[in-house]
Amino acid sequence: MVMIALMVAAAIILSYFERLIPLQLVIPVPGVKLGLANVVILTSIYLFSYREVFFIVLLKAGLVGVLFGSPITFLYSLAGSILSFLVMYILVVICKEYISSIGISVSGAIFHNIGQITMASILIETRNIFMYLPYLMLVGIITGIGVGFVVKYIIKYLRMIIPKL
Repeated sequence: MVMIALMVAAAIILSYFERLIPLQLVIPVPGVKLGLANVVILTSIYLFSYREVFFIVLLKAGLVGVLFGSPITFLYSLAGSILSFLVMYILVVICKEYISSIGISVSGAIFHNIGQITMASILIETRNIFMYLPYLMLVGIITGIGVGFVVKYIIKYLRMIIPKL
């Protein structure tokens, strides 16, 4: 329980820190983020059960929505987070030997964007929002690579101190 609470806290802190980075000045596409909290989520997928990680995802989305967002941004985040988690979890369980944490992270980033854009399309009742998807996916691929590298080294370090991991 303590480890799950620490993971949720780390994800919230990374989400807050991410909001301080003015990425929209460099990439003027609404919704572009680095996805730093995904370091915690993907690492958790390697460490915990499906249920535990799903709980982390829900708590992170809910608390970040309450603390730093609005009901609408919460729904976007929740849709993206759940879809991303499901894809990453399935890939880790089924393809862990064939796909690195980098590939899994990139897949998660892409599906996070798909989930968010789909939710936005439903809420604002237009399909035109899907025009942003290629731009979000391009940024998601780049940031997913970065997140995947970080997770790769976290897992490598954890395996040195926890051999059964």
